[in-house]
Amino acid sequence: MKPFFRSWSSIKKMMVAVLIISAPGSGCHKSNSGGQTTPTAETTTITYTSDATDFPNPERGFYRHVETSAASFVPLNLAILKGYRSEQSISGATYKVLSSLVFRNYVLTGFNNAPLTTDLLNKIAADFDIARQAGIKLIVRFNYTVTPVAGSCPESFACPPYGDAPKSVVLNHIAQLKPVLTANSDVIACMQLGFIGIWGENYYTDYFGDASSNASQGKLLDNNWQDRIEVLQALLNALPKDRMVQVRLPQFKQRYVYGVNAGTTSAALTDAEGFTETDKARIGFHNDCFLSGTDDYGTFSDYGNSSTPRTGDNTTVTALRTYQQQDSKYVVAGGETCDDTYSPQNDCETAGRAETEMGAMHYSYLNSGYNTAVNNDWQTGGCMNSIKIKLGYRFVLKDGTFTNKAKAGGAIKVVINLDNIGYTSPYNARPVQLLLRNKTTGDIKKFDFTTDIRKWFKGSVKLDQSFTLPADIATGLYELLLFMPDNYASIATRSEYAIRLGNVNVWEDATGYNKLNHTLTVE
Repeated sequence: MKPFFRSWSSIKKMMVAVLIISAPGSGCHKSNSGGQTTPTAETTTITYTSDATDFPNPERGFYRHVETSAASFVPLNLAILKGYRSEQSISGATYKVLSSLVFRNYVLTGFNNAPLTTDLLNKIAADFDIARQAGIKLIVRFNYTVTPVAGSCPESFACPPYGDAPKSVVLNHIAQLKPVLTANSDVIACMQLGFIGIWGENYYTDYFGDASSNASQGKLLDNNWQDRIEVLQALLNALPKDRMVQVRLPQFKQRYVYGVNAGTTSAALTDAEGFTETDKARIGFHNDCFLSGTDDYGTFSDYGNSSTPRTGDNTTVTALRTYQQQDSKYVVAGGETCDDTYSPQNDCETAGRAETEMGAMHYSYLNSGYNTAVNNDWQTGGCMNSIKIKLGYRFVLKDGTFTNKAKAGGAIKVVINLDNIGYTSPYNARPVQLLLRNKTTGDIKKFDFTTDIRKWFKGSVKLDQSFTLPADIATGLYELLLFMPDNYASIATRSEYAIRLGNVNVWEDATGYNKLNHTLTVE
């Protein structure tokens, strides 16, 4: 764009304009950032315009559920997975979604008392490769049955035997899966504990303590907790330290961390402990009955132990909800809705508190297809678009101040102000890089910001850093770009796995770079 003074014919007017532009803090003109630029003699400040549209970003948002059984294995479909990244209709829903996440549920039918076969392990490994090709990440869960058997038991719709596997079998399967999980952790957003009980939700189980009314004990005993702890420990050990495992109950994390006698008021993670890759910092939460009642179908109940009863009074529910609210700031949290009767509480604000709850529990994702009765209410109530945008993180550039000119070996100063308007921060580490791209040759120089993107919590984020240019950098004009690629080298150059900013005229789909719309002159 030509400077506005070039259109003046008067030499006098041209001289006045030059003086105005040279004065610090003056000379605003429109830029292709969609905002304003304010140049001074040494720096330029650019303001950016936000973008209210939905678009895919890694490891967040509404996911698509894709289940397969070991008895009749159906591999992931590359074309279908690629299609998820574009907006699509959902069966039974009045809304549409686009997705970068797929919930992959493996039902290990027929393996309740047998080791996994090489053929099955190879099929699972191939799934991860298909996800990688599609630019998708997976939320992974293994279980042994998803089919309750009705009968004359107290709970009638689900009667024992439930059909899960004993601890020895579960531990052996995790050991067999470890090489596959480790080799493909780049496309695992997170894992869920699974394995125990129908659906892998750790409740209706033949071997790990039946806390339902179908069993006389009606709670979990010390040995039940210990058996569950061993399975969780095995799964944590089967994954790299940079990947988290979600549990169904906040109390399970408390008792893993503090022992089977831990109380419901046990301490949540602190800021110093968050994202340190200890076991405590790697256990997140999935609530598969989000906003379904006062305790979300037992999510916030105390399941007792050998010396204490099961309880679900208001004090218990409040303590466990508070614990999960505090702890989930530092771990991955998500789930699905399951019952629309808890209305208006599960509706949009102001009648309900759907978004308030998602923010308080730091939700990164939700199921796009279950329960559509609840999710449809968000569409009708007018908050669905907001939820689409705010699940997980949503980084929006506000303004940036950049050096205009520098010499090879010299320093440049970068100050960038952003807002995270999402419900939470990213839960997996990734670099944050400033790129200088030569406008003639395309050559790129990379500089790392000293920051942890996992601690870009909701609210204001500021990057303020100086960088020294290489002594051998070529003279010329360089575009400034912000790049937040995946942490794994295998997919670090893939734009599908890079974070896109919520601004107009910044995203480069081919590269995954965010244009800062400023040009540096290297003299």
